[in-house]
Amino acid sequence: MKVDIYTDGAARGNPDGPGGYGVVLQFRDAAGILHEKELSAGYKRTTNNRMELMAAIAGLEALARPCRAELYSDSKYLTDAFNRHWIEGWQKHGWKKSDRSPVKNIDLWKRLLAAMEPHEVQYRWVRGHNGHPLNERCDRLATGAADGEDLLEDTVAE
Repeated sequence: MKVDIYTDGAARGNPDGPGGYGVVLQFRDAAGILHEKELSAGYKRTTNNRMELMAAIAGLEALARPCRAELYSDSKYLTDAFNRHWIEGWQKHGWKKSDRSPVKNIDLWKRLLAAMEPHEVQYRWVRGHNGHPLNERCDRLATGAADGEDLLEDTVAE
């Protein structure tokens, strides 16, 4: 099954304020009928990059069986990690970047890798705030979650 996953993350007062993520999952069944699911959550204290990662994680963790997934994000942090093969280097060098400094958000990178495990995932970058309807929809979900009252606990991990 092929699934398109659109994601976005947002943070207010980055790097230490509330934030949220938004996800739209889409797939067509055998009859060609489009099915959609929206996901979002807000956190009390987080960063934009953590929310970008959480959006991808939530989208992939929502898949009930192995899929071919196209994951669309306006985060170069997320898409470049896979498309430029940074993540392989980080893992090979004990989660250190090329300058030998530690990779941030290791907890979420590891969770994302685990969420990807049963799937075939391609990362696609889309320009943010540029009129892409599904990216704009995810942005509304993410900012709405960040501004909501039912915020989850999160800590800014380094």
